[in-house]
Amino acid sequence: MMSEDETPGEKSPLLSPNHSSRPNGNRRGSRRLSTKTFDVASIEAAFNNGVRPSLIGPGSYPITLSWEHINVKVKVHGKRSICGESLPANEKHILDDINGVVEPGSLVAIMGASGSGKSTLLNVLTNRNNRDYMTTGTFRLNGVEVSGGVSNISAYVQQDDLFISTLTVREHLQFRALLRMDKTLNKRARLERVEEVIDEMGLIACADSHIGNPGGSKKGISGGEKKRLSFASEALTGPPIFFCDEPTSSLDSFMAKSIVYTLQDMARKGATILCTIHQPSSDIFAMFGHILLLSEGRVAFMGERNECLQFFNKQGYPCPRKFNPADHYILTLAIQPGNEEECRRKTNTICDAYSKSDNAQDILESSVTASQNAGEDDHTLVKMVTEFAESSRYKSSTLTQLIQLFWRAWTSQFRDPILFGVRVGQAVVIGLMLSLIYLDQDIDQSGVQNICGALFIIMMQICFNNTFAVLSSFPQEVNLVMREFGTGLYRLDTYYVTKSMSEIPLFCMITILFATLCYWMIGFYNSFEAYCIHVGILMLANIIAASISYLISIICGETHLALTVIMPVVMPLLLLSGTLLNNGDVPDYLVWLEAVSFFKYTYEILMVTQWQHIKSIDCDRSNMDLGNITIPPRPCAYVTGNDVLASKDMHKENVEEDVGILFAIFAGFYILGYIVLYIRGKRSRE
Repeated sequence: MMSEDETPGEKSPLLSPNHSSRPNGNRRGSRRLSTKTFDVASIEAAFNNGVRPSLIGPGSYPITLSWEHINVKVKVHGKRSICGESLPANEKHILDDINGVVEPGSLVAIMGASGSGKSTLLNVLTNRNNRDYMTTGTFRLNGVEVSGGVSNISAYVQQDDLFISTLTVREHLQFRALLRMDKTLNKRARLERVEEVIDEMGLIACADSHIGNPGGSKKGISGGEKKRLSFASEALTGPPIFFCDEPTSSLDSFMAKSIVYTLQDMARKGATILCTIHQPSSDIFAMFGHILLLSEGRVAFMGERNECLQFFNKQGYPCPRKFNPADHYILTLAIQPGNEEECRRKTNTICDAYSKSDNAQDILESSVTASQNAGEDDHTLVKMVTEFAESSRYKSSTLTQLIQLFWRAWTSQFRDPILFGVRVGQAVVIGLMLSLIYLDQDIDQSGVQNICGALFIIMMQICFNNTFAVLSSFPQEVNLVMREFGTGLYRLDTYYVTKSMSEIPLFCMITILFATLCYWMIGFYNSFEAYCIHVGILMLANIIAASISYLISIICGETHLALTVIMPVVMPLLLLSGTLLNNGDVPDYLVWLEAVSFFKYTYEILMVTQWQHIKSIDCDRSNMDLGNITIPPRPCAYVTGNDVLASKDMHKENVEEDVGILFAIFAGFYILGYIVLYIRGKRSRE
């Protein structure tokens, strides 16, 4: 039966085992943190039998999360003075002595005005994005003190949803299940879990639909379905704690309410859920059982939602009738521009009143009591939490990661019309166009210039074709990779290898298609061996261009920025290829740049392959008769193919060395790309 304080659609939190219910109110001692959520005897027996019970997964034990005296500071560097000296750096207090506890089955809304510390608290609790923080305080799970273990047994659903757009909902979840779920589960059990989660999250209707990308060419599931898919992705392993960053942002009221209903259902099954939320509607606010209000890094209130109204009434800030309580709390605690001092006095008064309240004292005392009990009795629990904190981040073997990542990359590129259809069509159209322009070239004086120009255009087109294709898609994927790596889904080196290896067949196919069309129609040297060398070198150059594109994409992180950077990087390499500027005329101060120009070595091999076997080049030696004037014939610029190579300062003796240098350039850019990816991944976890 619904109590007077409950609203329609709200249910009381599910209590953990051995957790007795407590009456509402703020009586001292009424709040006691549950410490006996684990059946110690059964866990001890499991350990004695060599079985480690899991803290996460379907049927796992509920977890109570508490934190004591959390303080977070950051250094604010002083501005330079007029004399050029830097002013001393100051420390800014972001979180000030924060205490809190969230029990199993609780759905907690973390609220506050902008700059109140909501995101900082979430970052500290999830141990993410805190590289610049100076943090002190204690975190506990069921009374057991932990440091980095919270992130290993929790899920973090971020505000923006990132997916591979070409996968279906079911494929995405199966991919994560095979990589993230416990090693002890076989494949059948994991796939069955996927179907359970699809049903629980209300994704049955869109299970076989492509996820899609709203800003791209492929439409897919709706925004609300994507948000539920984000929860489903994390719910596969059944983590006992969920952190959610603005789960209702950018959603309409109906879809936002649907998402919170999903969170309610997860809480009823024993999950501990904390959400930052920005100005929820009254209907959505009423669906949260507990709230945590922050103001400039201090706790203004933490407890049951209905108790908050009573607390603000006592402080002289009653909520007007028919007014959204969430808006009232945020407006009361906000620092209004132009009235900062008065607003700070008001918020400090509220925060001071809460810190002295029975509710705040109960939270702190219950956490201390739980810590003492856990230290005396729950030695097995301490062992489990420590073991989980120190366990490997990766739940699947390297081989499994290789297989699944290769499957995802392979599937994605052939389903993406930009990566596959457009690139293949572009290769055919441009290949035919160039072939018709340079159709059937003769080996004569004018034909030399045409053939050399055609080789340069073909080399440039093949390299730039895949360069821009990579830059238009890979930067977005890098952001997804950083998130998946942060959750321990796979290793970065495994991803990098499978990503590049899966795209090499497509690069080679496009190169073969484009080069074959041009080679025979234009009339290059008629030899199958020369044709194979021609195509092979273009494939190598294509892969080098792709490795440069990977590097720039990882550094830039944004598509528009990568597309802007690529031309200043590649254009000097192209100018030093030996066509637009003779190799012997490169200025001394650009020799170092010429040495890394893969265009130079590629073009030299293409030219040698074309001209080294040409023994005679036609030359018209007849006089030109212009009536009364007879013009003697011009001397032939080229008599043999070696003359063409000499004019470009190219030598056939350099071919083997050129091939080796091309492989070295590829290895250099490829390894450098991984190093930058690793640095980004390491920073994303700090």
